[in-house]
Amino acid sequence: TICKEAPFSDEPEAIRNRELCDYSHKVTYEMARSGGAPRPVRVYADGIYDLFHQGHARQLMQAKNVFPNVYLIVGVCNDALTHSKKGRTVMNEIERYESVRHCRYVDEIVRDAPWELDDEFVAKHKIDFIAHDDIPYGSDDSNDVYAPWKAKGMFVATERTEGVSTSDIVSRIVRDYDIYVRRNLARGYSAKDLNISYLSEKKIKLQNKMHELKDKGRRVMDTIGERKDDMIAKWEEKSREFIENFLLLFGKERLTNIWNESKDKILNALSPPSSPYPPGSPTSSDGEFDFSEDGVPPRKNPRYDPALLHPLHQRITTTVLKITVMKMSVCQLAVICNS
Repeated sequence: TICKEAPFSDEPEAIRNRELCDYSHKVTYEMARSGGAPRPVRVYADGIYDLFHQGHARQLMQAKNVFPNVYLIVGVCNDALTHSKKGRTVMNEIERYESVRHCRYVDEIVRDAPWELDDEFVAKHKIDFIAHDDIPYGSDDSNDVYAPWKAKGMFVATERTEGVSTSDIVSRIVRDYDIYVRRNLARGYSAKDLNISYLSEKKIKLQNKMHELKDKGRRVMDTIGERKDDMIAKWEEKSREFIENFLLLFGKERLTNIWNESKDKILNALSPPSSPYPPGSPTSSDGEFDFSEDGVPPRKNPRYDPALLHPLHQRITTTVLKITVMKMSVCQLAVICNS
């Protein structure tokens, strides 16, 4: 089966189907409901169908399935009539015609449909039943434009889809106006196309760039967050491998020798050999000593100021402790790696 759009009522295919319909045999509701009609039941539904959405499609689906064998005719009002009755539409009449005729439930489209149906229009299109929701639809002259057809038994009710309508969609666009302006500017529309000033255009484009940078930064942080555990695990593995290689290279005995040699050098640095005695000192090179009258050798002058010696001793002690801790840590690592 080749799928194609529904024909307009003035096109040859629609005219041929209308001519083949024997409208002299009236189809009653009971006959149509039971499936005993001798021909397809011609059901008519009408509307504006602006921003064609699932609520419209569901209404047409219900009209198509109201009886077992339905030929669905859909009337769409033109712009002049719609604007005078309901106000401005988003889509023009041609766009609305095309939207409806590409719905799979529709068999025929009537352009320039009237706001209120009369007998002449119904007879011209050989309409058996009119489908619409059961809520009274008022006009200037009537509280319900479908009241006459309800009285004749030619009306079948469909149900509205709650939570969706053309007015709801327009309200969403108006509420999020700034978002949609930024969206369209990012897609290449100009300030003139969107009816905004030059300064507003530049401001919005700058905001778009800022949003892009924020999104990019967020993605980078998310990526780092996902890889954080892997990075830590790899670092620990490399660290353990480095320590093992270090210990294997030097060995426990070699590390002990290095420590002993370093300790001797440190002790030598902390306790340097005595400097030669100057001439005239108690141990001068001439071998003679100068004693006091009571036979007690003279007191040796200290090489360092006692006030400075105590802090120096603290620093030396701290250094030795640090080296000792380092030695213990290396030995512990050696034990761990060997085990």
